[in-house]
Amino acid sequence: MQIQSLIADRTHRMSVNAIREILKVVAQPGMISLAGGIPAPESFPMDIIHNLSREVIETYGSSAFQYGPTEGFTPLRKQLADHLNKKKGFQVQPEQVFVSSGSQGALDAVGKTLISKNDKIGVESPTYLGAIQAFDPYEPDYITLDTDGDGLIPESLETVLRKTRLKFIYLVPTFQNPTGRTLTRERREHIAEILVRYDTLLIEDDPYSDLRYDGGPLKPIKTMAPDHVLYIGTLSKVFAPGLRVGFYVPPALLKDWLVIIKQGVDLHTSTFNQALAAEYLSRNHLEHHLPHIIALYKPKRDAMLKALANYFPAKFTCSRPQGGMFVWVEGPRGYNMEALYQRAVKENVAFVPGKYFFADSQNGMETMRLNFSMADEATIDHAICVLSRLL
Repeated sequence: MQIQSLIADRTHRMSVNAIREILKVVAQPGMISLAGGIPAPESFPMDIIHNLSREVIETYGSSAFQYGPTEGFTPLRKQLADHLNKKKGFQVQPEQVFVSSGSQGALDAVGKTLISKNDKIGVESPTYLGAIQAFDPYEPDYITLDTDGDGLIPESLETVLRKTRLKFIYLVPTFQNPTGRTLTRERREHIAEILVRYDTLLIEDDPYSDLRYDGGPLKPIKTMAPDHVLYIGTLSKVFAPGLRVGFYVPPALLKDWLVIIKQGVDLHTSTFNQALAAEYLSRNHLEHHLPHIIALYKPKRDAMLKALANYFPAKFTCSRPQGGMFVWVEGPRGYNMEALYQRAVKENVAFVPGKYFFADSQNGMETMRLNFSMADEATIDHAICVLSRLL
């Protein structure tokens, strides 16, 4: 059968996730991975998972294995609302919080609900590859917004909005993937004011803010312009990514559409996994376990920054993230990090060439993203030394 003739036209914008393909290389024996944005297995609360499973069954019985509401498991929505109100500065009720299959599920629902062909979307340059992959099937046009070491430059956003009506803006304001950069409080307030003044929607993706190693917490932009921001979060980085439990807080007029979209995709996120997450939060396991995760990652972050300072040539610059999982490296214009990647893999070191994080993949050839969550400090030092030699 000629299957190719049946494929929808929109698929010309779709491609395999480059990082997922790189992770196949990482699986080779002896390979050191500075590539994936994968939580360390040691960060999983394995010591309590067995008890959590028993507690879920004892508390909820067969209902933990039954179909559930698309909006989310009610006890989890309550716990998420409590968490957002206490830790993030929100003022939300449980019925304003919705559960998704990971934050990726929320991003796809946003694309399906909001994007028509050739709609203009504002994105950082670089931006999160998974968002580009979620939005691409709906055929938008990307408008890149200027950034610096503190993330999105608000004046750049306002310049674009004066000339162009954006369907929405997509940002990762805290410990951004891929750069690790964080928007300052002043920039968040300025961006919130611009959103309201130009009546523009922001998709605020916040998967990393709990992983803070230095400095104090910053409130999400959602708390500053609640009617103009759809906030997305996840428990993947602070509980277990395989459970695929994400959540979002949308403007009121968007919630029904996002629920309808999810009903057509997967009906609802796994009830049992949501129940596990509800118990994890309700019994304060996150509060007790998060310091362990931070104590695990902070020395790795420090080891990577120290190795980069010690080994990399001076003409290569790197970000200095206060949290998250990534360091961003920029080389001289014209340098080909993809060619470096091919050489590095032959010496059993993998990273992600930065070009994959740009809406236009012709940009960013001289950049790379380095992940520090999966390797120990000595291995990180060795891997950076190898890359430096190849540079």
